[in-house]
Amino acid sequence: MKIPGVSNPIPTTTPPSGHQPAPALGAGLSSDEAQRRLAQYGPNEPAAEERTSILKQIVLLFANPLIVILLIAATITAVLGELADAVIIFVIVALSLVLDFVQTYRSQRAAEHLRATVAPTATAMRDGKWVEVPRRDIVPGDVVLLTAGDLVPGDGVLIEARDLHLNEAPLTGESLPVEKWPARAADATANPAESNRVYLGTSVVSGSGIASVTVTGAATMFGDIATRLATRAPETEFDRGIRQYSLLITRVILLLVLFVFLVTSALHHNPLQALTFAVALAVGLTPEFLPMIITITLSQGALRMAQHKTIVKNLSAIQNFGSMDTFCSDKTGTLTTGEMTLEGHVGAMGEPDDRVFLLAYLNSYHETGLDNQEAQAVLRHGGTGPLDLAILRHDHPNVEAYRKVDEIPFDFDRRRQSVVVETATDHILITKGAPEGILSLCTLYQDGEKTPEFDEVLRDQTRRVYETLNADGYRVLAVAFRSTVPQSAYTAADERDLTLAGYVSFADPLLPDTAATIATLRDEGVSVKIITGDNELVARHVAVEAGLEPGRIVLGDEIERMTDPGLAVVAEKTTIFARVSPAQKNRIILALKARGHVVGYMGDGINDAPSLHAADVGISVTSATDVARDAADIILLQPGLDVLQEGILEGRRAFGNVMKYLLMGTSSNFGNMFSMAAASLFLPFLPMLPIQILLNNFLYDLAQVTIPTDNVDPSFIQKPRRWDMGLIRDFMLYIGPISSLYDFLTFYVLLNVFQTSEAAFHTGWFVESLATQTLVVFIIRTVGNPFQSRPSRPLTLTVIAVVLFGMILPFTALGPVLGFTPLPAAYYLFVVLATITYLFIVEIVKRRLFGRRGF
Repeated sequence: MKIPGVSNPIPTTTPPSGHQPAPALGAGLSSDEAQRRLAQYGPNEPAAEERTSILKQIVLLFANPLIVILLIAATITAVLGELADAVIIFVIVALSLVLDFVQTYRSQRAAEHLRATVAPTATAMRDGKWVEVPRRDIVPGDVVLLTAGDLVPGDGVLIEARDLHLNEAPLTGESLPVEKWPARAADATANPAESNRVYLGTSVVSGSGIASVTVTGAATMFGDIATRLATRAPETEFDRGIRQYSLLITRVILLLVLFVFLVTSALHHNPLQALTFAVALAVGLTPEFLPMIITITLSQGALRMAQHKTIVKNLSAIQNFGSMDTFCSDKTGTLTTGEMTLEGHVGAMGEPDDRVFLLAYLNSYHETGLDNQEAQAVLRHGGTGPLDLAILRHDHPNVEAYRKVDEIPFDFDRRRQSVVVETATDHILITKGAPEGILSLCTLYQDGEKTPEFDEVLRDQTRRVYETLNADGYRVLAVAFRSTVPQSAYTAADERDLTLAGYVSFADPLLPDTAATIATLRDEGVSVKIITGDNELVARHVAVEAGLEPGRIVLGDEIERMTDPGLAVVAEKTTIFARVSPAQKNRIILALKARGHVVGYMGDGINDAPSLHAADVGISVTSATDVARDAADIILLQPGLDVLQEGILEGRRAFGNVMKYLLMGTSSNFGNMFSMAAASLFLPFLPMLPIQILLNNFLYDLAQVTIPTDNVDPSFIQKPRRWDMGLIRDFMLYIGPISSLYDFLTFYVLLNVFQTSEAAFHTGWFVESLATQTLVVFIIRTVGNPFQSRPSRPLTLTVIAVVLFGMILPFTALGPVLGFTPLPAAYYLFVVLATITYLFIVEIVKRRLFGRRGF
């Protein structure tokens, strides 16, 4: 017989090589043998307690190519005497490293929480007697005693069991207890491979048992979760984009520096001056404000999400939100409320019948077995408790005419409970419980006002009623009754010759906004998948209610037989994964990422923690376990998924502004640096002094500090956006040379029209270069018409202020100090005309480049 609904088996975990088979009952281990095995297998800790030293963590953070580039640039800048610029870069790098360090600390904290959830001690047989042993000292081969309230101290196999029911929710997400049998009796069960196995971290709801431990520590299923959490999270889309961009910039810088140094040295420039000039070019290409632009942009998104009762723990998760194209979710407590509600009550043949609910309500209302300790555990961990509460929370019928006489409490062996009530004319025994068991006790059934006898055909008909409800994803209880004579006490023997009244069905309903949010996500280019430890019938029911097409449901045992490449292909085409273990959830997430998807995962249990850790963005709720909250990047402070859609839009807005900086900086800086490199081939002097290059670059970056405040085109946020190195490279190779052409035109005008001196040449190019590369933000910031997409006021003001400052600077007292000299008014007219035509050409090329990339 089964508890209402379908229990969730855990896929078998094969013990590591060398672990001992179960010993004979009563043998246990000697103290000496236990010590030997403890030395061999190590402490029974689900995750190693050793923490990576702070120094080592900091050293590992410097492996980021962008960090290396920025530190080199800062050092060179300081050597060249620009201490202010160097300090700014160092501060930006420090902030970036602090954020990364915090994420590493979070991973360790999640593992520590997980260690705290397992039993501190266990009762083991040592030297022929039962003794209390610290859980960390339990070894393979130990025989342990399990009683109500105990936490299982290791993975193992049952030797003896008596009415043993375990809460496996920490590993499976299934809220109802699972009955266990000893190995010798398990062959008769529906799932013998699992019905005799126990797992570290699960708890005993009722009954007792004796188990032989086969697996301990990190080798357990629970330990696998802890181990995954203790490791650094897999690379996310944000991390991958930063890494690819850093490598692109590194290659360009190395080639340009080498080329410029060799050419300028060959043309008999001072080698030291040539090296300084080449290095200044490299610094000019370095996106030193990129970490700050990203941090400011994402921080503003985090603040806006906080207004929607959402806490962002990891800023990069916002950008990953925007790039997310696949959203995976556990079911219970995330898509659903996590609380059972009564969905319907039907007669024996499936017709609606209010009398069924009245009888069920009387049974739950008068049942007091939950007052004892064992039944209170049932209420906390599962069993009939949540279903009784669902009945009592439903409409309250008038029960004043009924007075309680006695009850026969619920137990896991009978899987039913009965109460006896009296009215003015009768005593009625009302029984409620698992349909399989109740139906076998019934000889009659209620048919309107008649109670005909069952025959096999009618019994099959009423059996199909509850089987159909089960198939539709409902949990079902049968309700039966009979008139009885008054007596001093009633026992389970009185539960006979019953009349079947009908069935009450229950479901964990969707959160109010789930279906609407899933539809919105679909419209915005995000596919939704359900990955649950629950059974496939319930999962299908939830999917249909949420507006998803279930299609073929893939089960955990199928996943176990798949290779990673095979799973990746299947995962893309599958909407529902059911009966999956934590490790299998994690494999699904990684398989989707391996196929190029940006994956978000939402879960609230310990079993969800590895998937939260592995996803590009992990989402949990405030009611989740500590482990799940620590592993998540984003926490929802109230139930509901509507904030996810807002988070996606925030992510796309943030990414849109980051892309503006990348496209402008890469193309404009490359154009200017290419112009300087080319000019060094024919000019008898350097086209711009190193200090002027650094100042030009600093002012340009300063103008872009307000990009995070900018508006983003509605068309940009309509679908997921990814780091597109091809687009960045195209802007560099097409827009950059256009900038260089105007630089060459400026060189010609300065040398042949105005016949400037070396200082005037430096000044003229500084002004033209700063104006063109700064004002181009108004063109590149939008995919469409720049006159129709208005920039934010802060961005407009900073860009114009920087351009005006650059034009006025030569006329100030600071100008001669920096090597500048005043220019004639006619030259400024040329700069205005050149800038206008330059922006017009860039607009034409920009539209073609965006069009080629599908914008």
